[in-house]
Amino acid sequence: MNLTSELKAHGQQVLVLQGGGALGAYQVGVYQALHEAGIEPDWVIGTSIGAINAAIIAGSAFDDRMDRLGEFWRRIEHGHIFDEGLPTPIASFFRNFTTIVGGLPTFFRPNPAAFGSVYSTLGAENAGYYSVEPLRETLSDLIDFDRVNAGEMRLTVGASCVTTSEMRYFDSRDTPLCLDHVMASGALPPAFPAVRIDGDLYWDGGILSNTPVEAVFDDNPRRDSMVYAVHIWNSHGSEPETIWDVMNRQKDVQYSSRAGTHIRRQRQLHRLRHVITELSAHLPGASRKDPEVAELAAYGCPTRMHVIRLLAPALAGEDHSKDIDFSPSGIRQRREAGYADTMHTLEAAPWRGDFDPLEGFILHEAIGGHMVEPTC
Repeated sequence: MNLTSELKAHGQQVLVLQGGGALGAYQVGVYQALHEAGIEPDWVIGTSIGAINAAIIAGSAFDDRMDRLGEFWRRIEHGHIFDEGLPTPIASFFRNFTTIVGGLPTFFRPNPAAFGSVYSTLGAENAGYYSVEPLRETLSDLIDFDRVNAGEMRLTVGASCVTTSEMRYFDSRDTPLCLDHVMASGALPPAFPAVRIDGDLYWDGGILSNTPVEAVFDDNPRRDSMVYAVHIWNSHGSEPETIWDVMNRQKDVQYSSRAGTHIRRQRQLHRLRHVITELSAHLPGASRKDPEVAELAAYGCPTRMHVIRLLAPALAGEDHSKDIDFSPSGIRQRREAGYADTMHTLEAAPWRGDFDPLEGFILHEAIGGHMVEPTC
């Protein structure tokens, strides 16, 4: 049995992508490794930059996916001049300064009215320091929403409802998706303005849940799955000793998005469902036909999910501005790391082995491509 058939035997293949700006280049490397190994997702889920990468994957023909991902990241590269000959801290300062002041030509540009006064009435759909019309134009060239909505590959993007503080997952299985859904998923305030969909305003999904793996866990009906959850923020890190360290660690903690809590809860729920299924099987046939018993037994579920958490390692010298480091070298390093780490993880094949039959949720963790004991 080849690798693709082996993994398919474990159910649907699901790729889950966090938000994180420039850190999303790591996800390109992850997908490249899966693509070369012949592992194509049945379902891609993303938030913010993860939603953009996911939409490009789902909205491209098989043979075009890597080219379109590469083209997107080439278009948003920035700070080439600072990559050449300057020490890293100085290059980072000037690159970040020009990004904040001038934006990124193919991603976002300053909204002068917003910089004039924080009290300026801009309107709900323009209240952001930057306009993202350049991103809208860039993505219009790269995502085929007719293909997305044809259903070949399921796409889900997460966004936060501004007025209700509720997380909303827009799913191509349930409703036609368009560019507005992807733009909403990446509308991080106060930098970017909210996007209106069906009368409601939405901001970046990362505000409420930057790790959208819960969309898989709560899906109905549940299915056996192999889930590749790509974490681009460092959920574990050392104690910060300087304000500079604090600023970096604060972002990692914030955008790791309680992933560990979600996973612990789901492991408990999946085990309980398997326990209910096992107990139901021991009941006499007549009892199982009783409507009340059957209703209770329905809470059981024999599905099993293998969840591979691909945890991106911190790069040397990175700081709190890492998510706006769109330099060619930064993008290249993260993409190469994602590719190498995923290839090592596939070679380790953590899904092989004997597992407790009562476990419906089996967690595997890899940090920088090295398998570690799960911490959740």
